[in-house]
Amino acid sequence: MKAVLELGVRSPLLEAGLCKADIRVLSRDLWLNTWDKPPYACLATRIPYGSPITAAKLGQVDAAEDLIRSMSISRQVRVRHYGDTARIEVAEEDLSNLLESETRRHVVTFLKNLGFKFVTIDLEGYRMGSLNSAHN
Repeated sequence: MKAVLELGVRSPLLEAGLCKADIRVLSRDLWLNTWDKPPYACLATRIPYGSPITAAKLGQVDAAEDLIRSMSISRQVRVRHYGDTARIEVAEEDLSNLLESETRRHVVTFLKNLGFKFVTIDLEGYRMGSLNSAHN
């Protein structure tokens, strides 16, 4: 939110006094299929503090997350970018889907083709703010 304020980005729904819960209710009432979509934070949140954010890194993260979502492994996906290492986080209850051998091999091959040397899976599963805990 700090970056939004610093850059002067406007948020019309927030300005109208709507919170996330209000928007979900309105979306459901309008039959929008995204009404219960999991939160999707800015891709820059996948890059550790102090690391330069580049279009190439964001492209790697975006492509990796798109693949994992397209395979219906988990609705909650984050790929954290640590230089030559990708750390995959999915919802804890979906870890077994990602660890299935053929799925795992396909994901690893794809991410290595994106330029990662190492592909890891966080066994704690997705945790909001996990980069913050690594930073503290």
